[in-house]
Amino acid sequence: MNYKKYFLIFLFSAAVYGGVEILWRGYTHPAMLLAGGICGVLLFFINKKMQNQKYLYKCVLGSFAVTAVELVFGVIFNIGLSMAIWDYSNLKFNFLGQICLLYTVIWGFICAAAFPILQRMNYALQK
Repeated sequence: MNYKKYFLIFLFSAAVYGGVEILWRGYTHPAMLLAGGICGVLLFFINKKMQNQKYLYKCVLGSFAVTAVELVFGVIFNIGLSMAIWDYSNLKFNFLGQICLLYTVIWGFICAAAFPILQRMNYALQK
């Protein structure tokens, strides 16, 4: 296992996740950088291990993976530690105010953009 590659993917994904969040809502939280790094590594594994699967299937699975990470982080930071980093309670089809259907769908589209980037990073980091 190439730990340097995964660490670089983690750092890149953390920065992108934080950047997207700043663009989307104007701010982020350090915990979200950790979540973003974890999501990036998960998406990298999904893309690598399922390269022969249909793209839509990978995007749906990636979306569920990111949503699962958001749920875990939401339960820990928002509910457990009362940090109120985000709250989806006002959105339809939310669960505990931590995840919702709308953002799960949005993550699917972000995955569609992320997979080719992660693939290129994989090739670049193999050299």
